[in-house]
Amino acid sequence: MTHPFLDLAPLSAQHFAAIEARVARLLGTGQDVVIMQGEALLPLEGCIRSAARPGTTALNVITGPYGQTFGNWLRDCGADVVDLAVPFHTAVTAEQVRRALAERPEIDFVSLVHAEAATGNTNPVAEIGAVVREHGALFMLDAVASVGAEPLLPDAWGVDLCVIGAQKAMGGPAGVSAVSVSERAWQRIAANPRAPRRSYLSLLDWKERWIDAGRKALLHAPAQLEMLALEACVERIETEGLDALMARHATAAAATRAGALALGGGLRPYVHEAADAAPVATTLRAPEGVDASDLVAAALAADPVLPLVAGGGALAQEMIRVNHYGPDATRGVVHASLAALGAALGEAGVTVDLEGARRAVTDAWS
Repeated sequence: MTHPFLDLAPLSAQHFAAIEARVARLLGTGQDVVIMQGEALLPLEGCIRSAARPGTTALNVITGPYGQTFGNWLRDCGADVVDLAVPFHTAVTAEQVRRALAERPEIDFVSLVHAEAATGNTNPVAEIGAVVREHGALFMLDAVASVGAEPLLPDAWGVDLCVIGAQKAMGGPAGVSAVSVSERAWQRIAANPRAPRRSYLSLLDWKERWIDAGRKALLHAPAQLEMLALEACVERIETEGLDALMARHATAAAATRAGALALGGGLRPYVHEAADAAPVATTLRAPEGVDASDLVAAALAADPVLPLVAGGGALAQEMIRVNHYGPDATRGVVHASLAALGAALGEAGVTVDLEGARRAVTDAWS
């Protein structure tokens, strides 16, 4: 018996390289792009373990849980880590980064998350990149949640290591990811005796055995289904147009924010300023006395496919996340998500304005 997911012809090195080239065009980068065969945590950890070592002084910007993870990896590599943490309801500023670099001139590595889907904020990477470039530090960016949802220009912004994943705004698979690597990042990694070698985490293995060898032989059997899915999602983005895709996400974010405010009942945006809010997900603070986890569970009981999630960890009781990304960045999904939250609030005895929320979403999409 045959199956569309099985008995496929092997993915050739040439086909793999062609997909890699399409991802590079999506990023608008002339840097080397490496597609790694795993979820985006693989290249994120690979980048840090490749570039950091004892003697590294790293500025780790924390605007959400992933920034905290990066700090742990950096310390594990022996780096001296300076954490720049800001409240999760806001974004870091270029001036805050500038002051941190001025206080510790020896900083030679900066790690930052572009958009934090978990907390709903996004950071001004273009301005921060200019500050980091002026200082001379290597700049690593987690753009997993932002790629496809908002502008991402790693070359123009001076990003040396830019990691993306396809599972959010790109609407693709979670099982493959990519990183663009600048020439000076390659030099930094090659000079690090602790950089992973002969390892799934190794960027140098891809550099030496794949890129420098002319992309003729893959390091190992590729994740074929995920690679084909990645190719399909990039093709879909090319067909829709990247600008149109980003506009759709921006509208979904604006509509969700406006609709939540109009719904009332004490529901309000978690990220205070709209300019700091990520287009990939909108986080909301539950009304006083209402448990966010219970509210999300009640909303999902009515419609289990809605992209609603309660906050993680300590935020589980107060934060609600509406994940309007990829195929869910639509007016219908935003309407349905807010209607379900409104109905759940009503069941909890909270007075809400469902019609006002509907009108606000419609107006934002007009």
